[in-house]
Amino acid sequence: MDTRGRTKVAELLKMEKDVQKVWEEEKIYEMDAPEELDKAKFIATFPFPYMNGFLHLGHAFSLTKCEFAVRYQRLRGKNALFPFGLHCTGMPIKASADKLKAEIEEFGLPPNFPPDSELLPDQSLLPETNSESTIKDKAKGKKSKAVAKSGALKYQWSIMKSLGFEDDEIAKFSDSLYWIQFFPPVTVEHLKKMGLGIDWRRTFITTDVNPYFDSFVRWQFLKLKEQKRIDFGKRYTVFSPKDGQPCMDHDRSSGEGVGPQEYTLIKLHLLEPYPKAIQTICKGKRVYLVAATLRPETMYGQTNCWVGPDIKYVAFTVNNDQYVFVCTRRAARNMAYQGFTAQEGQVNVLAEFFGKVNLILFFLLQILLLPTYEIVGCRVKAPLTIYESVYILPMMTVKSDKGTGVVTSVPSDSPDDYAALQDLKNKKLLREKFGIVDEMVLPFNPVPIIDVPEFGKLSAPTACDEAKVQSQNDIATLVAIKDKLYLKSFYDGVSILLVGKYAGRRVQDVKKHIQKEMIETGDACIYYETEKPVISRSGDECVVALCDQWYLNYGDHKWKEATKKALQGLNTYTDNVYNNLNATVDWLHEHACSRSYGLGTKLPWDEQYLIESLSDSTIYMAYYTVAHLLQGGVFDGSKCGPLNIKPEQLTPPVWDYIFYDDQLYENVKTDIEKWKLDKLKHEFSYWYPVDLRVSGKDLIQNHLTYYLYNHVAMWPSDPSKWPRSVWANGHLLLNNEKMSKSTGNFLTLVEAVERYSADGMRLALADAGDSIEDANFMETMADAGVLRLYNFLTWVIESITSLDEMANHPPSTFPELIFQNDINKYVQISAESYENMQFKEVVKSAFFEFQAARDRYREWSMMALNRNLILRFIETQAIILSPICPHICETIWKLLGNVKNSIVHAKWPTVEPVVEELSKQCAFLEDALHDFRIRYKSTMASKQKKAGKMPVEKPNMAIIYVAAGYPPWQELTLTTLAKMHEVACGSLPENKILSKELLQIEELKKHAKKLMPFVASVKESYDQKGVEAFSLQAQVDELDILTRNAAYLVSTLQLQAIQIHTSVHGGEKVQEECRPGKPFIIFQTEKVCKLILINPTVGSGYFEFETAVLHGETVNNLKQRIAKRISVSDAKQILLYRYSDSIFGSRMIPVLENFQQCTEVRSDGVFEVDNRRQPATLSLNEDGYHHPIGTQMIYVVV
Repeated sequence: MDTRGRTKVAELLKMEKDVQKVWEEEKIYEMDAPEELDKAKFIATFPFPYMNGFLHLGHAFSLTKCEFAVRYQRLRGKNALFPFGLHCTGMPIKASADKLKAEIEEFGLPPNFPPDSELLPDQSLLPETNSESTIKDKAKGKKSKAVAKSGALKYQWSIMKSLGFEDDEIAKFSDSLYWIQFFPPVTVEHLKKMGLGIDWRRTFITTDVNPYFDSFVRWQFLKLKEQKRIDFGKRYTVFSPKDGQPCMDHDRSSGEGVGPQEYTLIKLHLLEPYPKAIQTICKGKRVYLVAATLRPETMYGQTNCWVGPDIKYVAFTVNNDQYVFVCTRRAARNMAYQGFTAQEGQVNVLAEFFGKVNLILFFLLQILLLPTYEIVGCRVKAPLTIYESVYILPMMTVKSDKGTGVVTSVPSDSPDDYAALQDLKNKKLLREKFGIVDEMVLPFNPVPIIDVPEFGKLSAPTACDEAKVQSQNDIATLVAIKDKLYLKSFYDGVSILLVGKYAGRRVQDVKKHIQKEMIETGDACIYYETEKPVISRSGDECVVALCDQWYLNYGDHKWKEATKKALQGLNTYTDNVYNNLNATVDWLHEHACSRSYGLGTKLPWDEQYLIESLSDSTIYMAYYTVAHLLQGGVFDGSKCGPLNIKPEQLTPPVWDYIFYDDQLYENVKTDIEKWKLDKLKHEFSYWYPVDLRVSGKDLIQNHLTYYLYNHVAMWPSDPSKWPRSVWANGHLLLNNEKMSKSTGNFLTLVEAVERYSADGMRLALADAGDSIEDANFMETMADAGVLRLYNFLTWVIESITSLDEMANHPPSTFPELIFQNDINKYVQISAESYENMQFKEVVKSAFFEFQAARDRYREWSMMALNRNLILRFIETQAIILSPICPHICETIWKLLGNVKNSIVHAKWPTVEPVVEELSKQCAFLEDALHDFRIRYKSTMASKQKKAGKMPVEKPNMAIIYVAAGYPPWQELTLTTLAKMHEVACGSLPENKILSKELLQIEELKKHAKKLMPFVASVKESYDQKGVEAFSLQAQVDELDILTRNAAYLVSTLQLQAIQIHTSVHGGEKVQEECRPGKPFIIFQTEKVCKLILINPTVGSGYFEFETAVLHGETVNNLKQRIAKRISVSDAKQILLYRYSDSIFGSRMIPVLENFQQCTEVRSDGVFEVDNRRQPATLSLNEDGYHHPIGTQMIYVVV
């Protein structure tokens, strides 16, 4: 943005600050429950962000969905509430504080780190963050971005430096409580700069630091325990074998936030004969190559099994030596802690397969060492596939640090598998290198198993062919294709399984069923490993182990069924979200709800454990309803709120009374007065349930599902308290790329506000996208948005100051009626988009198209603008855009004279029904203008081509022809297309079929060359207008529309005159080209005569000037040109006089208001030019009477 742009941002920021100050002084967003519970309400909530860093643009994107919805619902007359909490539960804050403490102890204060040790060499070891759990290490400023580009910061001290903290401040963060004291108020300050309409009295922090919320969470878990929703047992946990204990975040040198990832371990039965080298040790045992997959539903399409020819594998015993598994040693180590081996942590290795046999290792390890290619070419029995057996083949890109090193090959749906299989099929030398014969590869082709939208039944081959993948070494291309296919085939929830028991059902609905059945038949088992590598502080690579934990039993059948009932009544806005929630409820089982380290609320019955962060964040929305009365906006609850209730008074029976209707005060046994508890109960009863919950798509399979489960559990007999709607959005890209500190493509929330203003940022966020797919924040859009908003405000100020110069009458002209209708239309469209959470569409209709309608009105209007319409437009624009850009709309609202009332209290505009006829007339004129301009350009190009380098004369007039109907051959074509459309049940066949069918009609054969171009134009019209495209009559009175707008057509096409006729008056080309909806224009250069126009009014500022009058031009048209030339808004203000004596009259200059020697001419008079002799003469035809004009006329402005 240039300097002028920055100046405009500075002005907007100042205006926003002033507006926010007024909002805060008036406490405009503080909402209390009214006395009457039947008053319409709306409450929306957003996952409270984690308090270990500054909020970034991704947070802003998601929370604006809440913000926009709440502001809109308030305009609709509802009491609308947006509360906002701050999450401190979990391990990251404590871990970061403890790391700082350890660094200070080890390296001093400030720390003196070893040289070249501040960066981690492999940034992939660090976790990505999400809005629900962790927000950390947010690079700020050029220095931090430059550092981040070279690697991941290793020390917590360095991370804090990158956030902009000084050494003295950083030392304070070694106390975890300081994080909780520092970040919440900073976060609130940043959110206020964004202009959020939040009731800050209801804001609180979590953990036992806040005794009020701590009491609430303890009550919730006591209720769940009482209902037997919580059990104790073994759960999968990140574990350090070296340390002999779970490895929590604070114990890790890398991999903070990383958790266990579930895989389905596919058992590929190695068929005899075994390789000679292992026949003895495996005698009597079943041998399985085990492959870890995230997609068990694709096992129907296996064509082979992959191993890495240079990867090391081990054969080891499992299930008390009954079986032998073959996989990497790393995977075997994981399995040893998950109950696969006889002794926990012990792997009984029978043989090891190396890329190349190392004899020294053989003597050192005293185990059988074999080359990996010993197993290449062996046969395995693969579950579910159509092939009796498949072969083990080499793949160059198999990874040894992820999964088991054994990969099932499904080339129909995996781009990697397809590319590798094609390499072997097409490269004989490659097969010979590994001793692979043709029969192991050539007969095995991709098997259609899943129908993927856009990619068909063989998605991987289709995608690879489209991307022109050459080999398995095209890694970057294959990764991109794989991500796209996975999104389409599973996440979008619309891919259909084609084979097996569940054929015809959605993939995501049957995924868990297929996994379960494979486990039950012994063809698979569950296997876990960490999502990314986790290294303990002792340097140990962690595994996933089964450890004792408290967990929520989400697999309970009755609980699951009740949650399904809640889901059926939930508005998810899109099928994607509903399908994903439904599938998650289907497969969800247990979730560990306890941790032994971090911050949070202690389990009431087992205080050695803390309640983890996804478990204390499921019904806290209910706490919002009473937080302002208990805490009064004091984040940590260190002071009593307005009701003066102490935390220790909030016993479980008290909470029961507040949240349940069937509780009696007499049974509570509390010293809290009844009216206080009744007030709390009243607030909850009014505001609950939550009308809208907004979250990111990554939280569908955990937080949002738990949210439903826990509401069902806490209010089992009162569905009226269950959530009403859930909105899930995709992640936010920045300039079409993933936000990343390491690349510098990153913005914090406050940086974005300072760069684009709050409203500029909000506008760009609204325009970024609404679907579950990733949205895109474009900085160019934000820059453009700032300028648009600033220019709009400037125009409003200018318009309000010039209202007295505008016309003051009810809308009557064509442009006025169209503009009025457009206002009504875009208000209705915007309301529908707001209701459906389609804010990108809101920006389109409520701003871009709304402004375009104004611009069109200003352009089309050939007279003074209508004061009433302009004022209505400004007021309506301010209201319908205010949820997106509240600051500038508030400012405009005040400019309109609403000094005492905020736009927040305004009501959504009431509009008249849209007149579809006017919309059609507007569309016709716009389309016609577009065609006319193209025709003008074509005419000029043709003239220039004939003239060569000589200048060409521009047209000065045009004849427009309109058609009442189609030529006979076109009518026949339309009738035939309409019948074909009806037969095809609402669609048109492909062009090849259309051409064949139409050319069988005798009457159309002679028009063969013109036929398909005409059909193409009809199909294009059909895409826009539907079956109207087949109509044989014009949809509007084209002659009337063009006649009423003739003056504008003359002006915009830079002509002097236009004639409008029906097509029957035109020649053969006109008859052929002109048809309903497509008027035909012919540009011409007609004879002209020079005329001097004199203004006799002294001191008027209007002067004499010369113009050229066209033969056939009307007086009214000349008036329009005069008005445009002298900048008079309404041509009706122009009076035009001719001299009674055309020869000598011009020698006598008339005195103002004394025109005895002049005669006023009628507006319908037509000028005629006679150039048979030179100079040409000009006359005026008024009803057949010809008046000579001479060389001069008089004009007066009244």
